[in-house]
Amino acid sequence: MFISQQGPSDMFNLGSMLNLGSTDPVVGRAHIIVEYPAIALFQYVADGLFENYPLWSPEVKELEKITPGPVQLGTEGRQVRVDQGRRSESRFKVSTYEPGTRLTLLGISDPFRCTYELQAIHPERSTKLTFSFELLEILPIMRPVEGLVRAAIRDGAERTVRNIKRLTETEKSKHTS
Repeated sequence: MFISQQGPSDMFNLGSMLNLGSTDPVVGRAHIIVEYPAIALFQYVADGLFENYPLWSPEVKELEKITPGPVQLGTEGRQVRVDQGRRSESRFKVSTYEPGTRLTLLGISDPFRCTYELQAIHPERSTKLTFSFELLEILPIMRPVEGLVRAAIRDGAERTVRNIKRLTETEKSKHTS
């Protein structure tokens, strides 16, 4: 008896049949310990998203909140980025908003998801920050350079957590000195 490990959509995956490259999401994930309380780090990353995101991601050249009010579940935004000389514009929405623990942004116009997860190590002192970026679909034109895309996304995730750590710890030291 033969049992296939493929699901119904895998059986007719044209990209796979034509050897155009993987159709798996491209994921970059990194974590770091930040000497900053989890609730304050969440406020910086989530509640201050539209003010602070361009600080830790200098590729963001324009950022605007489309929906009124504070950042919350369903908040929508628009960003213009320049990554390695390539300009892109996308819309996103907050798909997970769990105060103190998780913020997820989901692409509306492009297939991406990025998640900031916070885990208090010492509640008033340090937090484990995990950032993941998932490119949920690779355009066929990008498949020949998929390895470079994967490396860039992995490097971007590591840079993101380092930048958030540097920015928040610098801000904290300014307030304590």
